[in-house]
Amino acid sequence: MNGAINIYQVFTRLFRNDKQANLPFGTIEENGCSKFEHFSPIALQALKEFGITHIWFTGINRHATCTSYEQYGLPANNSQIVKGRAGSPYAITDYYDVDPDLATEPQNRMLEFEALVERCHSSGLKVIIDFVPNHVARQYKSTNLPQGVMNLGENDNTNFAFLPTNNFYYEPNDTFRIPEGINLPYTNEASSYLEFPAKATGNDAFTAQPSINDWYETVKLNYGVDYLNNMQSHFDPIPDTWEKMVDIMKFWAQKGVDGLRCDMAELVPVEFWNWAIRQVKEENSRIIIIAEVYKPQEYKRFLAAGFDYLYDKVGLYDILRALIEGYGSARDITMLWQQYEGYSHKMLRFLENHDEQRITSPQFANNPWKALPAMILAATLNTGPLMVYFGQEIGEKATDSEGFSGYDGRTTIFDYWSVTEYQKWVNKGTFNSQLLSEEQNKLRNFYQKLNQLRIHSAAINAGSFYDLMWVNSHVNTNKIYAYIRHHGKEVVLVVLNFDLQNEHSIKLKFPIDAIRIAGLSTTKTWKATEVITQNFSTSFHPFEAEHEGIALQLKVSSGLVFRIS
Repeated sequence: MNGAINIYQVFTRLFRNDKQANLPFGTIEENGCSKFEHFSPIALQALKEFGITHIWFTGINRHATCTSYEQYGLPANNSQIVKGRAGSPYAITDYYDVDPDLATEPQNRMLEFEALVERCHSSGLKVIIDFVPNHVARQYKSTNLPQGVMNLGENDNTNFAFLPTNNFYYEPNDTFRIPEGINLPYTNEASSYLEFPAKATGNDAFTAQPSINDWYETVKLNYGVDYLNNMQSHFDPIPDTWEKMVDIMKFWAQKGVDGLRCDMAELVPVEFWNWAIRQVKEENSRIIIIAEVYKPQEYKRFLAAGFDYLYDKVGLYDILRALIEGYGSARDITMLWQQYEGYSHKMLRFLENHDEQRITSPQFANNPWKALPAMILAATLNTGPLMVYFGQEIGEKATDSEGFSGYDGRTTIFDYWSVTEYQKWVNKGTFNSQLLSEEQNKLRNFYQKLNQLRIHSAAINAGSFYDLMWVNSHVNTNKIYAYIRHHGKEVVLVVLNFDLQNEHSIKLKFPIDAIRIAGLSTTKTWKATEVITQNFSTSFHPFEAEHEGIALQLKVSSGLVFRIS
């Protein structure tokens, strides 16, 4: 892949909502919902100027919901097995369809999505959507099947808990039972839900009655692994589920989407990915495929299977979150890149997404600026993708109790809602900073500078990395981290202070081999321009850099990013 990849994850139904009633557990009529058309050329141009290259539209597929579109042949799902009025976007009811909530004319919803893809491409932006391979909604039924394709489970023999030819796992002779403890204000509207025999639940809960903490609204797909019999695999002949799922991936590749973010990819056999990704790339050679994987010991296997990038959650995110919250050690960063040697550039870095708590939430840092050095590091450590979650750039706090989501430091993925602070930037479709506070504008400007640096700096988007900490043990290595990135004649020096309480005066040393590898002069003074946070110019002398160390003053929770020539 050439150039920086800056991903903007947007929860599609929450992007623009001029109706700000925000009634807990509110219906779509009460609380409103964003539409495909709200991603106007003006909106897309604003994101392009912000430094975004790819938009991940979260929640595109038709999924379980309490909202009825019966006039279009899409009745509401039983509310006892739907999380929230709007429903989880990861409980898919039709892989071949898009969410009618997002369409101005629900009967033309696919045409409206295709027009959105075209608008993005015309604006110079690429489109990423979810592919949810591990599980579907309990009431899955595609009404938009391509000719010759059968629905999941249509030919299953439900007398067996497991058959390689089945699409689902079953609890034969047992009826599904609603988890205990579900007490939502709208479930009494639903008739009793009947599922016989019960299917296994999406998070590998092989029981007829999952718990309230399970993914009880979903059922697990069967890729030929017999979970209840020592995980025996049955991959020859190719399981029917494999054939159905690769066809779905190809369907979206043919629609012109530029990326698939594969939800919980590690719960699907890596053998499937090895078989499927090659076929998808034959349909669309430029498509990027991203895996949500949380087991570092499996990273190399998933990359070998053909994934372009992997989530760096159990790794950099966890290290940086600890530092942002005032514990942990910056030394762990060195250990991490050494662990990732050879594939660090394949890791997608982020500090927020729909699963994680907002940085500015009371449950996390309560202050967006505490994450400044962490965000600089995530953006500049290596050449892999960077992701920003919508609203992160203005310090969204997620302090609402929206309904099913509750007060948890996250922006709801289950409810109809208006993210009030974000709507100040949306500004009824003008997409500008007029209504943002001075502090919000300052924060957004910081993120924009980072995005633009990644795009325009060859040292960052294509260069090599050199860790300076091995010659700087005299500084507080639990709180200070420094490195250079270099490419051709461009050198970028990054110095970070993760200390939440103390400023640091340091003398940063450069070993002679770093100076030579980066192509810097060993005799002439270097000109250094800080480009992200303070925007000043200074000079460094190579003799001081190697022997005495460059004098730097680091503020609390700060970072300096110098271009050196």
